[in-house]
Amino acid sequence: MNAIRNRRQRGFTLVEILIVVIILGILAAIVIPQFTNASQDARKNSLTSQLQTIRSQLELYKLQHLDQLPPALLAAGGPASSPACWNEMCIKTDASHAVGTQFGPYLQAAPLNPLNNNSDVAVVTGTTDYGSGGVANGSGTVGFVLNDTTGKIWATSAKFGNIYNEGDASDTGNDN
Repeated sequence: MNAIRNRRQRGFTLVEILIVVIILGILAAIVIPQFTNASQDARKNSLTSQLQTIRSQLELYKLQHLDQLPPALLAAGGPASSPACWNEMCIKTDASHAVGTQFGPYLQAAPLNPLNNNSDVAVVTGTTDYGSGGVANGSGTVGFVLNDTTGKIWATSAKFGNIYNEGDASDTGNDN
């Protein structure tokens, strides 16, 4: 009879199971926020890379088109113009910006700002240089801001309130 009692298998008690569940909950509370920040960081890194590509392709376009920016991009006025304002960058053109076979395409498709899912472009004139973030975007809800005088282009922040600060992805203005 004693041999039968010693062979009995014991299960986990309710207290032991609760302790394991609590420990798993604490670990999840520590790990999950790191994953949510990682996706936002990836969007910011993607935007920085995308801006470098757009800038280099705009320079190439200007080189091949007598130092002129794409006319449709310069005529951009916000939501009604996009993504059509990027058309000349996405097709083959000739030196006069018309559909042709000489130059391009410079981009595969209209770029989309991954922070605010917008490809609209606002055009500013003059010597305005937004530099790296912090400057309020008075151009409404657009994904990019282009200076038609200098040919420089910047991205807007997640809530369109600022110019995206490429130099400091952790800048709180990038989330406004």
